Amino acid sequence: MKKNIIIPNTDLNVLPLGLGTALAGLSFDGQEADRIFDTFLYLGGNMIDTARVYSDWVKPEIGRSERVIGDWLHRSKKRHETVIVTKGGHPDMTVENPDLHQNRMGRVDMRHDLEASLRALQTDYIDLYFYHRDDTSQPVEELIEVMEQFVREGKIRYYGCSNWTTKRMEEADTYCKKMGYRGFAANQALYNMGSRFMKPLSDDTMVKADEGMLSYHKENANNVLMPYMGVCGGFFHKYITGGREAVENSPYFVKENLEMAERVKLLTGKYSATVSQVVLGFFTQQETFCMPLYGPKNIAQIEEAVGMLDIAFEKADFS
Repeated sequence: MKKNIIIPNTDLNVLPLGLGTALAGLSFDGQEADRIFDTFLYLGGNMIDTARVYSDWVKPEIGRSERVIGDWLHRSKKRHETVIVTKGGHPDMTVENPDLHQNRMGRVDMRHDLEASLRALQTDYIDLYFYHRDDTSQPVEELIEVMEQFVREGKIRYYGCSNWTTKRMEEADTYCKKMGYRGFAANQALYNMGSRFMKPLSDDTMVKADEGMLSYHKENANNVLMPYMGVCGGFFHKYITGGREAVENSPYFVKENLEMAERVKLLTGKYSATVSQVVLGFFTQQETFCMPLYGPKNIAQIEEAVGMLDIAFEKADFS
């Protein structure tokens, strides 16, 4: 049963499934984008997640995801029906050999990214603005104060972090409590049905939600966990349709996830559900509340994903 939640100590009332848009401008644009966004809203969704960097690794356009969303917001006049989430501070992906460890999270860089996001999205404010990465050489106090300045200017309403460690979030929480700030409203981290056992990714700046982080979020409801890579890069889909050979090069290709794939097959039959619905259904049965992000390629996929919320999964299905 679809049911909205309010992120604690905010007025952000959202469906617990965010629309990821890394593919906006690549898999869909223009009228097709309008149909996808309109369908998501029609089905009860409202949180649309993007980033300044999406998808700068495909030349020549910069910030195409935000541009696609901004064009739709302008055409549809539905800005006040949406919760817009975007992120800044990611390493530069337009250079020939991007260095994912060359952080650009200084005050000037964050100001640049935020202003560019506002222009591309054709809006005066961002509902939830994230640091896309962390730079541990910068004190959390400085990073929080940058976000607080944006809040005071009315350019963002709330802020969060992506790919931060639990330790750094705790440091930020301590400072925010001292200063009387609300602090992080959400944390985007890599978490999904197969992440517990997966092999390390080539990009080590992506932070996985481990048991410690899950416990942190369970005890700190003010900071909601927003998992990305929710469908495990299609690992379970590819295995079920193509067998072991189809997934041998996947970081999820380990014994435990192969066993889990067999369980996914059983659950699709038990609930007359699709693989995507089962894999996303995993998030609905966690002790730590999760608000996963899902990036569709077309209308059928977003209808499928939102339909997952109407399936009465049980904790035992995923234990």
